[in-house]
Amino acid sequence: MDALYRVVTPDFIWSFHDGVVVTKSLASPSAIRGHLAEQKALFSAQRFHDVAYHHAVELSFMTFRVSETLRASGERREQRGIESYTFRDGKLATKDVYRKPILS
Repeated sequence: MDALYRVVTPDFIWSFHDGVVVTKSLASPSAIRGHLAEQKALFSAQRFHDVAYHHAVELSFMTFRVSETLRASGERREQRGIESYTFRDGKLATKDVYRKPILS
């Protein structure tokens, strides 16, 4: 967490929507720690695939596919996602995560 907060602005916000039901706004180290712990408890496996970065003048994006296995049920799910990043004074200011289930 210390390493993360060396490269983000003091008012860094991480917004997260899991593509199913959860939407969060993470605005502190403790909120981010809690979110990461929840993800670890929720999933027995979580793998990112097809990661690509796209850079514009004032914004960067990461597109990806993620495979997850729910720890409690063993259910597997696949999602596509995009993250957008904004920067200020050479540091990361926002990270917005959006996911969408891949329907078979």
